[in-house]
Amino acid sequence: METPSPLQQALHVLPKDASESIVSNIFSPKLFEALGFQQGETVPQFRVSPRGGSAVDYALRKNTSTDDFFLKSRKNPNLLVELKARNCDLSPGSKDYIETCQQLKCYLLAPRCIHSAEWGIITNANYIQLFRKHGRVVFPATPCRSINSENIDKLVKQMKQKIDQPERALTISVYNNKGGVGKTTTVVNLAATLTIGGWKVLVVDFDPNQEDLTKVLNISPVEGEIYRNLSDKNKNVAEIIKPFFCLPETKQQRFDVIPADPAMRGQDEAKLRQSMRFYDLRDKLLSAKSSYDYILIDTPPNWRFFSQLSLYAADVVLIPVKHNDLFSLQNAVTVITQFIPDIQEERKDGGPIALPIFLNGGKFTESQRKTTEKTIKEIIADVQEKRQFDLDPYFLSYKTSGNKDFNPLEIPAYAGIFNASFARVPAAYRDRKAFDYYNNLVKEYFVP
Repeated sequence: METPSPLQQALHVLPKDASESIVSNIFSPKLFEALGFQQGETVPQFRVSPRGGSAVDYALRKNTSTDDFFLKSRKNPNLLVELKARNCDLSPGSKDYIETCQQLKCYLLAPRCIHSAEWGIITNANYIQLFRKHGRVVFPATPCRSINSENIDKLVKQMKQKIDQPERALTISVYNNKGGVGKTTTVVNLAATLTIGGWKVLVVDFDPNQEDLTKVLNISPVEGEIYRNLSDKNKNVAEIIKPFFCLPETKQQRFDVIPADPAMRGQDEAKLRQSMRFYDLRDKLLSAKSSYDYILIDTPPNWRFFSQLSLYAADVVLIPVKHNDLFSLQNAVTVITQFIPDIQEERKDGGPIALPIFLNGGKFTESQRKTTEKTIKEIIADVQEKRQFDLDPYFLSYKTSGNKDFNPLEIPAYAGIFNASFARVPAAYRDRKAFDYYNNLVKEYFVP
């Protein structure tokens, strides 16, 4: 019989009703050791704000030299761990689980952590889950798993591998199954704004029936190439990437593109599902993740095979809506409550997650704002009553008063954005006001 590992031994002696402090004393030291952290690389009750206040149970960071001792400096944590008692229900979807996830997210985005902490773990020694932070985005890196002596070493080893070898890129699907909400415009101008900020970006036109992104950038489509690439595991996605740049070419006005494939236009759904699988696009883009900071996917305005592959490939989903289009708001609700959970069920790792909606284009008077807010709150209440699904985080925000208000980010209707499409140049490259609008979006959602 094999000798139990330190983690297995810790679980064996841990009482079933262990308090948080007992979990901390018995289980967490062995967890941190298995993750590769040594004595002096963990700080308990780490204050996440320079002015005191809230503290995460543990902050961890590797010491890089004898002069950089984390226990002494208490600066730039890389991993935060929030522990709970064993009688705290951390099963996925439970109230305790949702509250603990939100608590960890707040810690990761707090002043002393936002620029350094990339990882977070929640655990009560019954369940464990790893989260990744990319800029301002916190999303699951593993499923929330029930743990026992048989699987604990394997699960923690998988977490350690992710922490030690992080994927560089954040993959974002811009999606609403309602057309006319500005998905392509959003993808193009987000890419341009991110490159001006120094980030390396790849955009994917995965709407072969419209090819809007490919057309607006004046790039030749790739006849049959994406289809062959996705259906042949031996092909590399780098073969179908093309550059887009403005003249004179600079790093700040350049990003890469996977153009649309006309050969995929009008393909029969049954045939597509025979030749490709849900995870093919995700697997292909994995090889590109080490070369880019952001991968943006332009999706079709429907819930068919291409849209499903696009969301399966994503870490997060950005949902544009029109304030004066009830259907775009209702469709956003469907995306959040039905489509994304369906993909999460397929993937089994908690992803992708929805980001809060934003209002894309259109004049927005105070009267219209009140009408839209009233409609949204009615939709939220109806979904809460009928489906027990909390839409507040996706549509409402807290102000200093503590009240929940409809206060989404807005990209106003602006002629400079519309006119740029005729010049085949992203508006953010040629118009300062357009850049400012999209830079607000970048700072709100992605870059601290």
